[in-house]
Amino acid sequence: MGKTENKMKKILTIITVLSFLAAISFAQIPERPVPPRLVNDFANVLSDAEKTQLENKLVQFAQTTSTQIVVVTVSDLAGDDPGNYAFQIGEKWGVGQKDKDNGIVVLVKPKQGNSKGQVFIVTGYGLEGILPDAVVNSTVVDYEMIPRFMENDYYGGISNGVKVIMGITQGEYTAEQYQQKVEQNKEGGFIPAIIIFILIFVFMMRGRRNRFYSPGKSLPFWLAMGMLSGSNRSGGSFGNFSSGSGGFGGFGGGSFGGGGAGGSW
Repeated sequence: MGKTENKMKKILTIITVLSFLAAISFAQIPERPVPPRLVNDFANVLSDAEKTQLENKLVQFAQTTSTQIVVVTVSDLAGDDPGNYAFQIGEKWGVGQKDKDNGIVVLVKPKQGNSKGQVFIVTGYGLEGILPDAVVNSTVVDYEMIPRFMENDYYGGISNGVKVIMGITQGEYTAEQYQQKVEQNKEGGFIPAIIIFILIFVFMMRGRRNRFYSPGKSLPFWLAMGMLSGSNRSGGSFGNFSSGSGGFGGFGGGSFGGGGAGGSW
């Protein structure tokens, strides 16, 4: 009888400790916003206009598809892993619909001083097959978001990433099609470089023959340069989303399975 009581005490102690640790971990996560919002800029990296524009897009998307995409920026992760931090936000806030588990959390911690910037995207159970971790990591984060973040354009990076996530989750294109498009864009970057080199060479040869520089004659060259440089800008390759209207009705109690990916800069 004594051994049984000791075992029960040990089990209760373990449960108490685990509960305490879980409570501490969740205590680091911001409380669910009241009134509920899909854009939560705790790090203050977005302007009021940017927050409103992004909120409208996400609200319209949630109303149309029932998929909830939450954007959270924080200035400090309190020593936590970004993936776990984003996962806990999704679980604690109940992002997504309970019967569909179709929530997504986009977590951004800006770069400050010697502290690296970090971004992590976690998906609910219901979206793990639609939005694979490999695509999120190698293309959405690395191709669409981090290049913008490195220029301190947090709205541009978040907006680019959200556009792609919307397109994939609502079936405009698959994750595989998007990844193929990105790879083609990367490979195609060599062709404009060759064209630019040829144009420069031709321009220099003409300059030698004419021995003077004529802005009027070289105008098509500079127009071509501008068009080529603009065509390689990341993001926007799958169109824009118009702003929505109406307020966000609240989270539905979705669950997360640990799927997701991220990066740092």
